[in-house]
Amino acid sequence: MREQLREAYHFIFEKELLEEIAKVGVLKSVKENEKIIEIGDFVTSMPLLLEGAVKIMREDQDGNELLLYFLERGDTCAMTLSCCMGQTKSEIRAVAEMDTQLIMIPIKKMEEWTAKYKSWRNFVFESYHTRLSEMLDAIDAVAFLNMDERLLRYLKDKAKINQNETLQVTHQQIAYDLHTSRVVISRLLKKLELQNEIKLNRNNIRLLRL
Repeated sequence: MREQLREAYHFIFEKELLEEIAKVGVLKSVKENEKIIEIGDFVTSMPLLLEGAVKIMREDQDGNELLLYFLERGDTCAMTLSCCMGQTKSEIRAVAEMDTQLIMIPIKKMEEWTAKYKSWRNFVFESYHTRLSEMLDAIDAVAFLNMDERLLRYLKDKAKINQNETLQVTHQQIAYDLHTSRVVISRLLKKLELQNEIKLNRNNIRLLRL
């Protein structure tokens, strides 16, 4: 775990903080599509990603999901930080985009490290800023982009996160993430294929222009 931690965060945290994280952190491995945090859970620790990726979702009153942003190696979730600091229930759902490894940090260490380490303070503030910008982008996409534009943006983001231009994802899963119907997604995917943006195969979608 120490080596993975060093590789992912050595450019962010000083050696002394990395040692403290290794001592108190709990290594957690999750499989693709496994829930890490559920809406309504009390958050007792915050995640630091070592490898893999996590998608952060919101849910409306009807149970429909909306993708807010992705987390990659070297990231943490600002929404989780907020719940930790306020000792409130989670308002997001965190799901592994692929097989993922995290270090879970106890809440009690957050305040201590904020006072003790400048690098930790900077990391927390930068995480808030980055995630807020990504949430605003998600809101802008819903408010101002057509669904076909949102779909293409989603596919490109997903390809970047997975580091693969070929995506193993169903039309129904895309519909869940974009808060729409499978029929709409299937129609728009066909439209994107006619525009030579993607290639639809039996079990995957391949982006032709990243």
